[in-house]
Amino acid sequence: MKTYTYQMKTGIVRTKEFERKGLATHGVNVGLKCGHECTYCSIPTMIRAHKAFTQLGLSAFNTGYALVDPDTPQRVAHDAKHIKSRGLVQLCTIADAWSPEAQECNLGRKCLEAILSEPGWTIRILTKNAAIEKDFDIISKYRNRVLFGLSITATPDKANIISITEPNASPIPERLKVMQKAEAQGFRIYAMLCPLLPCIANSQEQVDELVKTAVDFGAEEIFAEAVNPRGRGLILTQQALENAGFHNEAKAVEVIRSQLNWSQYVAGLIRNLQQSVRKHSDIRKLRFLLYPKGLTMKDLTEIKNDDAGVVWL
Repeated sequence: MKTYTYQMKTGIVRTKEFERKGLATHGVNVGLKCGHECTYCSIPTMIRAHKAFTQLGLSAFNTGYALVDPDTPQRVAHDAKHIKSRGLVQLCTIADAWSPEAQECNLGRKCLEAILSEPGWTIRILTKNAAIEKDFDIISKYRNRVLFGLSITATPDKANIISITEPNASPIPERLKVMQKAEAQGFRIYAMLCPLLPCIANSQEQVDELVKTAVDFGAEEIFAEAVNPRGRGLILTQQALENAGFHNEAKAVEVIRSQLNWSQYVAGLIRNLQQSVRKHSDIRKLRFLLYPKGLTMKDLTEIKNDDAGVVWL
């Protein structure tokens, strides 16, 4: 994995998109391309026109490299001090602040310290890396101002499959152990079940296990999402699974590359999550993030008939 550096201009920025999602009012990013290299990632589609890629002679869609800004904490510290209208900061919205290349510069920890040292800010941590445990001392100090979460994308028995689609992220069992430790220390926990891929994490049985795990952690909220069909993510995921010998899972991903099947997959996933959360928790805690574009009229109507826990985007 090659790491490139690029000086960005922003520190803490207002984010209407994440506010609509109920995730945060502000966002921070320590880079543009994450070294976890999840095959299904749709971020490259969103940032492909960023001038950083042109200046470096790279493509947002290429693999094998990460792109970070080691100077991010300085800008974050400045903004944390000078922004008057303070709120909830998502760390991060594009590139994981605890990915391998971010860890080399200690970016996650530095940003945590910079934001939390100023009153009035709250942070939502989202990562796929168990290295966040090294920063429990900071989180513990400001525990009431931190919402803690590791993205859990499958049950432990599917960890070998997820290691193919999330090759450089921490294994699922390691993420769960860190979540357990966070709960034991009394941290504020939320669940992020995203994305729940077909044939890997979308069945009623699998969703039930994931929801029960979130409940055991004392999750204040349960966020969930279907895999984003934009860009080449589904193709790359299918290819990676096929190359690794997971033929059934690869076929399931191939199937939802058609709009009709993707729509049915989303509607079914929502139903499974609603049923599970109603059974094991409180439906008011569910936050299923849904972009309706791409849904068939039949599935759209079905979802609208019972959209408890659905966040329409």
